Amino acid sequence: MTVPNALSALRLLGIPLFLWLVLGPEEDLLALVVLMVAGATDYLDGWLARRLNQQSVFGQLLDPVADRLYILAVVVGLAMRDVIPWWLALSLPLRDLLLWGLVPLLRTRGYSALPVHFLGKAATFTLLYSFPLLFLGDGDGTGATLARIFGWSLALWGVGLYWWAGVLYAWQVRTLLATTERPERPERRGR
Repeated sequence: MTVPNALSALRLLGIPLFLWLVLGPEEDLLALVVLMVAGATDYLDGWLARRLNQQSVFGQLLDPVADRLYILAVVVGLAMRDVIPWWLALSLPLRDLLLWGLVPLLRTRGYSALPVHFLGKAATFTLLYSFPLLFLGDGDGTGATLARIFGWSLALWGVGLYWWAGVLYAWQVRTLLATTERPERPERRGR
């Protein structure tokens, strides 16, 4: 267990806490704090992994899984509270489901995942920073109005970038399938 992996695991533990705060007692301020800590640890785990040379295969899988689960939890929580419409809440996991459907194709070439590219990181960053603003925009007053405007701006850009990144990932899979041979299976020997 490396420090970056511990931060990703901590982020995963925050998911049920966030959902409980949003859907149970509706402690929005505490839910926002959990969300901001998740955003900070998302940045920090990658920075520490590079800085401390603690990059690992497990971490390369854990970090995006934590990001996807956080996004799913937040959009479900916000949709259930009527802060965002259901079309937005469903559009993000739909993209992930479509990409997960490509994993069996990757495995035919000996891969289990593709490397994360900048556009995917930018989309996740944009979405993770739009959600607190959308939360703050669920109210009255000038501050709430500004938060709603900036939150929706970031959310719509984030959804667009998220799907654009998904198209690029699908294109990478297509290119990989066209240019890479299937790995040879070791011969089985009879007993």
